[in-house]
Amino acid sequence: MSETASTKPYLIRALYEWCTDNGYTPHIAVKVQGQVRVPMEFVRNGDIVLNIAFSACSGLQMDNLAISFKARFGGVSRDIYVPIEAIAAIYASENGQGMAFEVSSELVNKEIAPSPVTEKPAMTLAITNTDDSSAKTETNLKEIRKKPSLTIIK
Repeated sequence: MSETASTKPYLIRALYEWCTDNGYTPHIAVKVQGQVRVPMEFVRNGDIVLNIAFSACSGLQMDNLAISFKARFGGVSRDIYVPIEAIAAIYASENGQGMAFEVSSELVNKEIAPSPVTEKPAMTLAITNTDDSSAKTETNLKEIRKKPSLTIIK
């Protein structure tokens, strides 16, 4: 007897369609590990949130194994590849409605996806050190928390 297909890719596609039909912006929360290919400079604590709205990406492909598309990050076009197993949630950014999924810790042990043979440079996954990222995050938070102030000049 064959193994039953997971419902996760079907639910992701259904919620994507619901978001777009209602004028919402669909976002996916991704656990960056295993075969995930995303711009590592935007990964925070091993997670990244990606806007998968029609206006934010091109060549969006969703199948039972992965979501792939091209998107611009800082003005640079990037190829994004996210296996379905790495998706932690899909939701509408305007109201937070959506669905969260369990992400298996087994993804950490999977090999990094081989770069497809292309004429253009391809992006690959770099393993990050969680200790360094937490120190950087604390520094970034301090910079973000600085609020502008006005001084009275007489």
